[in-house]
Amino acid sequence: MNGGFVNIIGNLIGDAAHKFLGVDPETGRIIGAVAGNVIFSLGGKDNSLGNIGKIILDNIISGKFRRDVNPFVPPAPSGFGGGGGGGGGGGDRPPRPALREGEVIDFYAERDKCIQERRLYEDPYFPADDSSLSYSNKRHSKPVQWLRPGELTKEPMLIAEGHSRFDVIQGELGDCWLLAAAANLTLRDELFYRVVPPDQSFTENYAGIFHFQFWHYGKWVDVVIDDRLPSADGELLYMHSASQSEFWSALLEKAYAKLHGTYEALKGGTTSEALEDFTGGLTEFIDLHQSPPNLMQMMLRGFEMGSLFGCSIEADPNQWEARLENGLVKGHAYSITGMRVVSTPNGDICLVRIRNPWGNEQEWNGPWSDNSSEWQGVPDDVKADMGLKYERDGEFWMSFDDYMRNFEKMEICNLGPDVMNEVYQMTGVKAATAQWATNTHDGAWIRNQTAGGCRNYIDTFAANPQYRVTLTDSDPNDDDELCTVIFAVLQKYRREMKPMGLDNVPIGFAVYNVSSGHAPSGKLSTDFFQSTKSTMRSAAFVNLKEMVGRFRVPPGDYVIVPSTFEPNEEAEFMLRIYTNGFIESE
Repeated sequence: MNGGFVNIIGNLIGDAAHKFLGVDPETGRIIGAVAGNVIFSLGGKDNSLGNIGKIILDNIISGKFRRDVNPFVPPAPSGFGGGGGGGGGGGDRPPRPALREGEVIDFYAERDKCIQERRLYEDPYFPADDSSLSYSNKRHSKPVQWLRPGELTKEPMLIAEGHSRFDVIQGELGDCWLLAAAANLTLRDELFYRVVPPDQSFTENYAGIFHFQFWHYGKWVDVVIDDRLPSADGELLYMHSASQSEFWSALLEKAYAKLHGTYEALKGGTTSEALEDFTGGLTEFIDLHQSPPNLMQMMLRGFEMGSLFGCSIEADPNQWEARLENGLVKGHAYSITGMRVVSTPNGDICLVRIRNPWGNEQEWNGPWSDNSSEWQGVPDDVKADMGLKYERDGEFWMSFDDYMRNFEKMEICNLGPDVMNEVYQMTGVKAATAQWATNTHDGAWIRNQTAGGCRNYIDTFAANPQYRVTLTDSDPNDDDELCTVIFAVLQKYRREMKPMGLDNVPIGFAVYNVSSGHAPSGKLSTDFFQSTKSTMRSAAFVNLKEMVGRFRVPPGDYVIVPSTFEPNEEAEFMLRIYTNGFIESE
């Protein structure tokens, strides 16, 4: 029988494994677990986990570590289908069932129930029909079949030969931003297994049910899905792996689509949005044409601290994802997967490794590209250590100078201490460098109450929410005696509101110095704002999901005022503050 051996005491052995035996250190398999795919005659092979994955799996199974995660509760049915009654998406689609108050989907309980009842899980909250593909009633150009991995290949695997950035290839959905983030995620095992729990596979207790965990507006949520995937002509329509037998990336994309309502809701976005949802980190946007002079050092330091990176070239308004002669693509999201300073006959040079989620279709063809003459001056052992491969795999190296000349936008996802501490608890891997100190506040702009608009509307500006923060330099011996601080204002639930015709509103923030002698205590008044200029501010008011600004300022007391551009624009938001020093906030 394919996939393992099932006998009459399989369930008892499986139960004992969960309580006492844990995971085979050689294979990463759950000892004694039922090979459920045999029950359903769908084949399947074990996961191929890295060492970190095995440690995390053992901690999950043995109960040594429990994540702080909440079951995902899908939005009410009215949130789907453009506001139509019942939320079925219009036309003759059946309405989606709403979760009853207090009802949640527990992955483990549901999986055990399915195995006991000898049935494959079918998700009623993200059904295998057009309502999960689109909220705008658009029909796919091809007849869509929802097939399980065991119907697409003989021996499906969740993770084959370890996960890698080459497992992420774009399909027909315009979500390259999501793929760029997923490729970045694979570079850090401890982050990857945080999103893709290793306690699931197509052999161990398989019942057509999987789960993935995302950071969702300040909380980690567990999104449960079935494994029916949109396909046409026997092939996956959307995200997929280079290996036809591997399915973690396709299932991750489905779970992320469920998180936001439909696959269509994933069209268009920024890599930073997905990076934050995968890590709980805070992402900065950098205009490479106006970048700080120490950007190279900032990036190298960021890689040391575990930061994740993406980059892009501004889109051509007349052509979607226009291809350039140098092999790069405009309006396309790339992952930055590494940096390295190498010695050459002409001196040391900083190289940047970049990946196109299209896979083998398009690569940089300039200096330091695959098979370029520049590599002849690099010793073979250095090239091997860099993982250099002359393959049309979508990944390439280029010099830092060429990177700055050709790319225009960059995103850096900084990881907070909560993520790093959980990684340490799960794996024993401790950050080698200093961590950010962070603080978070939730708020809302409410019409005629707290939605005062920007400073252009000075008479109502003081009505906006205000937050006091005290910054303290962590290194009193620092020459410039300044603190690095990042402010980020993130508006919530806007992607989920697309079916109702709602998009991001223009947002921004202003920060005021209220150190001793600068301002009174308590909420600042209109008189204060009329007579006082801001110390820091967002570069502009833009209809992005999040507005971020990094500053170097003296230690002291400050008030940050997040706002929409126009008064009385309603939205919920989250304010996050990161600093390299110490922070107190209220």
